[in-house]
Amino acid sequence: MVNPLGLEADTVAPRSILFIGGTGVISAAAAERAVALGHRLTVLNRGQQTGRPVPDGAEVLHADVRDASAVRDVLSGREFDAVADFIAFTPEQARASIDLFRGRTGQYVFISSASAYQKPPTRLPILESTPLKNPFWEYSRNKIACEEVLFEAYRSEDFPLTVVRPSHTYDRTKIAMVGGWTDVHRMRAGLPVLVHGDGTSLWTLTHSRDFAKAFVGLLGRPQAVGESYTITSDEYLPWNQIYRLFARAAGVAEPELVHVASETIAAHSAELGANLLGDRSHSVVFDNTKIKSLVPGYTATIPFADGAREIVDWYDIHPELQAVDQQFMDLSDRLIGWARRPG
Repeated sequence: MVNPLGLEADTVAPRSILFIGGTGVISAAAAERAVALGHRLTVLNRGQQTGRPVPDGAEVLHADVRDASAVRDVLSGREFDAVADFIAFTPEQARASIDLFRGRTGQYVFISSASAYQKPPTRLPILESTPLKNPFWEYSRNKIACEEVLFEAYRSEDFPLTVVRPSHTYDRTKIAMVGGWTDVHRMRAGLPVLVHGDGTSLWTLTHSRDFAKAFVGLLGRPQAVGESYTITSDEYLPWNQIYRLFARAAGVAEPELVHVASETIAAHSAELGANLLGDRSHSVVFDNTKIKSLVPGYTATIPFADGAREIVDWYDIHPELQAVDQQFMDLSDRLIGWARRPG
C-alpha cells in the first residue's frame, strides 16, 4: 500500500512516538510523515493554534511541558519507543526533561541547532565533530548548554539521548530573507533591498518535508542513542542568489540589492545582529554522511528555487499575512542611504 507521501507503509515497523510540541515548522512536517508511515504518534502540547494542525491519526494530549505534574498526569503509565522534544531551549528545561522521561522512553531526541557549531567556522564542510562554540548568539549557547546537560546524563546514567542539529529549515510560512515579507514588499515596490555582507557567503536551506524524511527515520533506532546528527539539504546558495530566487518568485526580474556589513546592521539592531553574527553571516556547508548512513534513503529533493515559489504563492493567497514591518523599512532606508554615501 502506498501512503500519501509516496512511501510503502508496510516497509516500516510501527513505533510508539511522542512529540513534545508538534506544530512548529519542523515538528509539524515530522508529525505528518510519522503518521503517514504508520507510526503510533502522540503529540503533547498546550493546544494553542499555530496554523499547522496535528495530522489526522495522531493522538493529542494537552499539557504544559513546563508543568511537570500535569505532564506526569497525562502520561501516567505510558512508555514510548521515542520521545522527540522540539521545545527545550535552556539547560533548566533539559534537566526537567531528563526527570520527566527517565525510564519512560527507549530514545529521547533533543532538537538542538546547527548554529551551535563553531562560529566562525575554521573549516568546511561542517561535521558532527565540528566544535560547538558560538560567542555571538545566546540562543546557540543555550542549545550547547542543553547538549552538555543531556550528554552528561547519557554518560552517567545511560539516559537514551540522540541529538539532532538542523540548520535553516523552512516551510511555506517562513521567508528566509532578513526582512521577511517586508523584503518581498520592497522588491515589488521597486525599492532597494538590504542584504547582509557582500551577499556571497554560502547558506543552506532545508525544506521541512525533506528534514522530516531523515528525522523520522532515526526515531526508535537504538544505534542512534549517544549520537548527534546534522540534518540539512546538500544544496547551498550564496545569499545574493537566495534573494534573487525570492524576487523571481515574486515576479520581479532584477531586484536592487544593496550590501551592508553584518557588523553595521548589528550596531543598529541588536536583535538582527545576534542572528547575523551568530549564524547567517558565515558560510555554512554541511556533510550529511552520518545521517545518510543511518537512514540510507535520505536525500533532500526540494530545491530552494521551488521552495521560494511555494512561500510566495502561500503569502499571495493569504494577504492577511503580508505584514510590512515599518521599523525594518526605516532601518533598510537608513542603512541603504548610508551605504550609498559618496566616498
